[in-house]
Formats: sequence, structure tokens, C-alpha cells
Amino acid sequence: MTEHDIIIIGGGPAGLAAAVAARKAGITDILILERDEFLGGILNQCIHNGFGLHTFKEELTGPEYAARFIQMVEEEHIPYLLNTMVLDINSNKEVTIINKESGLTIIKARAIILAMGCRERPRGALNIPGYRPAGIYSAGTAQRFVNMEGKTVGKEVAILGSGDIGLIMARRMTLEGAKVKVVAELMPYSGGLKRNIVQCLDDYGIPLKLSHTVIAIEGKDRLTGITLAQVDENRKPISGTEEYISCDTLLLSVGLLPENELSEGAGVDLNPVTSGPFVDDRLETSTKGIFACGNVLHVHDLVDYVSEEASLAGVSAAAFLKEGQKKYADMVEIAAEHGVRYTVPQRLDKEHMEDQITVRFRVADVYQDRYISVYYDGERVSHKKKRVLAPGEMEQVILKKENLKDYPDLKKIVICTEVE
Repeated sequence: MTEHDIIIIGGGPAGLAAAVAARKAGITDILILERDEFLGGILNQCIHNGFGLHTFKEELTGPEYAARFIQMVEEEHIPYLLNTMVLDINSNKEVTIINKESGLTIIKARAIILAMGCRERPRGALNIPGYRPAGIYSAGTAQRFVNMEGKTVGKEVAILGSGDIGLIMARRMTLEGAKVKVVAELMPYSGGLKRNIVQCLDDYGIPLKLSHTVIAIEGKDRLTGITLAQVDENRKPISGTEEYISCDTLLLSVGLLPENELSEGAGVDLNPVTSGPFVDDRLETSTKGIFACGNVLHVHDLVDYVSEEASLAGVSAAAFLKEGQKKYADMVEIAAEHGVRYTVPQRLDKEHMEDQITVRFRVADVYQDRYISVYYDGERVSHKKKRVLAPGEMEQVILKKENLKDYPDLKKIVICTEVE
């Protein structure tokens, strides 16, 4: 059995950034495992611009952003295996892989960084009645067909779900010559970034129907149309609001799910809200020596934040190897309450934390003129007003170590929204 200091599962933006950071932190024995035939992950099919403004201070396409990190990996001579599927990770940090060259192999790691990304929620999770005709795709699948394989998927398109991929594909299909008839969203708010609503829908006159869903699919061999209906506050269709829309293509942009089947096999505790691991301020999971970053941890809206988070995971894994297993002090819980759905991380080691940590979170609904507040054991220490808060936009607060010194017995930090 071969052994490596750090094994990174996934060669997308998170895995690449983690590898570079770990190498710069002094770890030389690193191996990246990627199941696709290229490094870069999902960015390879994201040919639109808007990436890199935070990381590189310029606007890049997805492939350009990925190429920057691939070049860093090559310059640092970090080895990687492509077309390699990871089948299992156990709590002893033994990784079972399979590829054409080596067959079934087990390799051992002293530390593991989980960077497997996320997948799209499929039609089967939606329980939409109807046959299974051709013409129904997840938005990401359609994006790969159009952008990487040079294929078109349809001429008259309806989109269910207003996540960022769905919004971007509304624009992309329009530019390919298709007619996008509607983007329907079950929730009373969009799940995507505001800039994508403006640039991908408003600029092209594509209607967005909130509080609507697909209740029927027409067509047997090929999709011929869908029936939309408005939904009530319980997300149930309202009788009498049905509307038939003829189309040959339906794209589904109905949510992303972190790929954590491997994490469960390693004994990692998962957060039921994010479907990603519980982590501390070093991004270490409940299984010591296993770290998580990127969309496998929680779904991000900006790849720049993925890279920033992954760099922390790489540095933390390097520190774990150099310093050995630390004896942790009492961990401080970071809790999400009153309109905040979750936080990442969910706990911090006050004694060993960095000078400051970034806590990222999403709110549960659209709020206007609300405050984001931070409490230390019931005492409010931060209170900042935001004009608009929306689930599609990730928020963050900075916790500074020097401020925590005034609370020697601190047990719980609460991040919440407040009206006043």
C-alpha cells in the first residue's frame, strides 16, 4: 500500500487551490485524484465571464480561472491522477481507487482534503407527473452539451428553478438561437444572484414567474409542453391557475447537493441543513485529519470564495501534519438562529484559532432592512444593517481573536437576523 502525506479528492477549483496552498505551506508529498479526464472540474463548462474578480482582480471565464490554478499545480510539480474514481474512504484514511492503469488500488493518507464538489438534484426528486420523454435535462447537463460538446438541446425552452445555472442557461440558450419562454421558480424569491437575474433574464426579456412550478409534462417520445401552476404559501398548486406552455425542452435548475457519500464512509458527521460536513475553524471534520472545502462543504455562489476556503483547508492540513494531533481546548459553538439557515464553520477553537476567521452563512428568506447580529453568550457584540438579504447571496461575518479574549468562558456564538 502506497502512502502520501495529503490526498485531495477532486481536481476542481477547491482541490487545486487546496493543493497549491498545502505545497506552499511546506508539504511535498501531495496527490490529487480526479475522476474526469481533465483538471478544472465544473469550471471547464462555465464559458461565461464573471470569475476571478476577488482572487485575481480581473474578470475571467471559468476555463481561464481553472487554467490559472492548473498552471500553479504544474509549476509546483504536484502529481495528480485523472480518470480515477474514488470508491471508498475509511476512518483510517485509506482510499480505495480504480482506474484503467492500476485497476483497483488502496492508498493511504496521513491527511485527506475532501473537495468533491456537488451535483444537481434530478427530476426524480421532484415527483412531476408525466412520461419520460426526450428533452428534459438538468441545467448543468445542458450546459455541458452546449459548451463542451457543441450540441444543441432544443429550440423552445422552459426552465424550472432560478438557481444561477438555470439563469445562466436561459441566456446561453437565447444566444444559441432558442426561444426561452419562461423561468419558473417554486419559491417566492429567486435562488440566484441578483446580477444573474438582471444580466441573464431582464436583459433578454425572459419572464421570471415566482411561486410557480411544473405540475404536468406533456409528450411521450419528445417533450411537447408543460403545465405551470401558481403555488400557495405551502408550495401546493392553486387550482385554476394552470397555464399550458408549448416547448420541446425543459431544463431543471432545482438545487445542488454536496457529494458526500465518500464522507459518510469515512465517518464524517454531516450537517442536515447543508448536507456537508460539520467543520471547525480549520475546516477539519469530525474525523481527525480529514478536511473539507468548496461545494462539498456547502454550496457557494462565487468560485473565488471556494478558492479562499480551499486554501485554508490546504494550510490547515499542512499544519495538522507538522504539529501532530493537538489537544483541543473547549470548542466554541457557532449557531445559526432567527433567519440564518446555517454557518460554516460550526465551531472554533478559541485558543488555537487564527487572528481572524470568516464565518459564511445564508439566510432563510428574503429580508429587507434587517440587521445581521452576532452574540457572545447572549451579549450582542455586532449589529450591522443590510438593505436586502436573500438566500441566493452568501453573507459573511469576521470573528477576531483579539475580541474573543474579553470572553474567557465563551461557550456559544450566535449569528442571526434582527428587525431592530
